[in-house]
Amino acid sequence: MSDVHYYKGLAKSMMFTIILVSFAPLFVVVLIAGYQYSVAYEEKVEAHLRELVLKHDQTINAYLEEKVAEIRVLAEVIDLGHLANPEGIEALHQALVQGHGTDFVDLGLIDDHGIQVAYSGPFQLQGVDYSGEEWFRAVQQHPVHVSDVGLGLRGVPHFIIALRMDAGGKRYVLRTTLDFIAFNRLVEDIRIGETGMAYILNRKGEFQTTPRRDMAAEVPFLKGMAESMAESGDRAAMTIMDNPATGLETIFVTSPIKGGDWLMVYQQDTADAFATLNRSRNLAIFILFIGGVAITAMAVLTSRRMARKVQKADAAKDIMNDQVIEAGKLASVGELAAGIAHEINNPVAIMVEEAGWIQDLLEEGLSKSDNEREVQRALNQIRTQGARCKEITHKLLSFARKIDPTVMSFDLNELVLEIVELSQQRAKYANVIIETSLGDGIAPVKASPSEMQQVFLNLVNNAIDAMDSGGGDLDVITRQEGDVVAISISDTGCGIPQANLSRIFDPFFTTKPVGKGTGLGLSIIYGIINKMGGTISVSSAVGEGTTFTIRLPAGRVDDTDTEEAA
Repeated sequence: MSDVHYYKGLAKSMMFTIILVSFAPLFVVVLIAGYQYSVAYEEKVEAHLRELVLKHDQTINAYLEEKVAEIRVLAEVIDLGHLANPEGIEALHQALVQGHGTDFVDLGLIDDHGIQVAYSGPFQLQGVDYSGEEWFRAVQQHPVHVSDVGLGLRGVPHFIIALRMDAGGKRYVLRTTLDFIAFNRLVEDIRIGETGMAYILNRKGEFQTTPRRDMAAEVPFLKGMAESMAESGDRAAMTIMDNPATGLETIFVTSPIKGGDWLMVYQQDTADAFATLNRSRNLAIFILFIGGVAITAMAVLTSRRMARKVQKADAAKDIMNDQVIEAGKLASVGELAAGIAHEINNPVAIMVEEAGWIQDLLEEGLSKSDNEREVQRALNQIRTQGARCKEITHKLLSFARKIDPTVMSFDLNELVLEIVELSQQRAKYANVIIETSLGDGIAPVKASPSEMQQVFLNLVNNAIDAMDSGGGDLDVITRQEGDVVAISISDTGCGIPQANLSRIFDPFFTTKPVGKGTGLGLSIIYGIINKMGGTISVSSAVGEGTTFTIRLPAGRVDDTDTEEAA
């Protein structure tokens, strides 16, 4: 179950790593590129709108200055008497219409009392009194005046150019009305997108052109903005703010015209002005989302495939480890073979001798002397020695059978005694004295007894090998250290050089002569102890001996009972 969780965790870890490594650069690139593109695009749009407004405020100012200049030329080249003559002013008006189309709607001459004394145009305005009109009062103060747009007596939108003339001690005003539709078209044609439009306000916030849509709700807001913008006097000034009438963020570009009396305003919703940018941003987000989904899907598939491969590789590695451990165990059994052979040879020799003695007694006859009792004694001796051989071979077979990796709780001292007894004969022929000092009340160890047999037997064999033919002492000590059970195996052998201590657990590293060792024993021990959650350490001095110390997590006292009950 834990393996399942481990490989699921491994797959998740690989999946998140792949997603992070793959998605993070993509996200950063899109974020930086998108930001740079947004800034560049917004600057380009704002520059374009400013340029648009600058271009058109110049056009409108030029239009008004051109019309004023034409009227001023008329006033300078045409004498007053000709203007005051109805035929004369009509001929002059017709000449303007032929030269400029319908730009000049009418033409009139007004005396110093505000009475229009001569008029040419489509309306009946001969003799009309303009003395109360604002534009008439304004032209008394300035030589030329261009009025705001108003309905006037004719009831249609128009605006007036009035030129003051002095002649014969009297003051006259030459007045003409400009075509509002043509003028309005100059501004109305400024449109971009669905909401972009331009219009002109006077200082009072009154529309001087007709906007494309009803803006009655925005008049109070526009009036305040017109007053503030007119005071600044900046051309193509841009402000982005929320339009209180629509609730939408809106771009306002303003520029004063007609000497600051009028304010040209261009406005457009930002969502409309940056529509292309928004579409590009949405497309980038969509691509990023699709890319993220694709990366996630590939990460899931790839991580699961890699986790399965790792699981298979681990399974193959476990099988190989088991085979290596098994091979190491057989090698240990081989090392015991000589001692075991001597151990069995003695009882077999006794049994052979007793069998021969029985045969001799049978030839003499059982009735002679106490031959029958002697035969009975010899048979008992054969049975005893046979039982001894059976016990030795049973222990050897028990050790040599295939390693069982099953983890269970067991008494470490009993296992140590079993190994020591098994190795006793080999130690005897090597002149090695094995002594044990087993701690009392040691907690059971939860591990594989079969694998721990392999560990202790390897260490005991190594210790015996480390001592020369003169023999030595081999001490096996067990003790409890808190939550850890420790076992030390010490010898008085040749010791390990300091330079080799860091390499003794490396696979295939050995200091034994060629053919005497595979170099896998300590590597196998290290793998087994590490798998059991324990540690193994070594201390050694050349000529003094070596001590291997193994520490294993102690189990609970009732673990043994639990295992037995199960």
